[in-house]
Amino acid sequence: MHFAAAAAALLTLLPAALSHGIITQPPSRAIGPAITAACGQPITTAIQQDNTSYVEQLTKLAASSSSGYNAAACNLYLCKGLQFADNSANTQTWTAGQVVPVKIWLRIPHEGIANVSIVDTKSNTVVGEMLKVWTKGYAPGRTEGDVPKEQKEFSVTVPAGLEEKCAVGGDCVLQWWWLGTAAKQTYESCVDFKIAKPAARAMAFTS
Repeated sequence: MHFAAAAAALLTLLPAALSHGIITQPPSRAIGPAITAACGQPITTAIQQDNTSYVEQLTKLAASSSSGYNAAACNLYLCKGLQFADNSANTQTWTAGQVVPVKIWLRIPHEGIANVSIVDTKSNTVVGEMLKVWTKGYAPGRTEGDVPKEQKEFSVTVPAGLEEKCAVGGDCVLQWWWLGTAAKQTYESCVDFKIAKPAARAMAFTS
């Protein structure tokens, strides 16, 4: 009986123990009513308990017949299923060429690969060139303090040419993607944004 109680207590600690990473600046997508409707309560609860959880953990929950998961509305490999409708108030407005500071919270490292890119949410495809790429050696060590600062705090430049594709909030996201290659765990965190068109310059007339 004591063993069963101890095991149950240990299970309640697992979400905290499995915490890993998330964008903290700019504000990244979080849970709300829309993700519950699209992905089901078990997935919402899992993210609520650990907002840095990995995608593979959530896909196991989605596989349950009673999960309430709607595959057409909840793509766990796009922003971990988190919905724009829950985060529209945090939509950033950027301009081409703007330098955007980014901060990542890496609670528990898993050495692997990572990138930061702009993703078209309709097709879940990367738009243009990736803004940051780590082909190896991302998030090494055992604690957050072991991770090089430049992997947790850096800047990206908003590319030109996306003023039409990313003009409306929800059409594009800035996505941080990280794969712990040994752990085989995928992490995603997204920032909603729109790109403002440059203001039209008034024509100058001289007499």
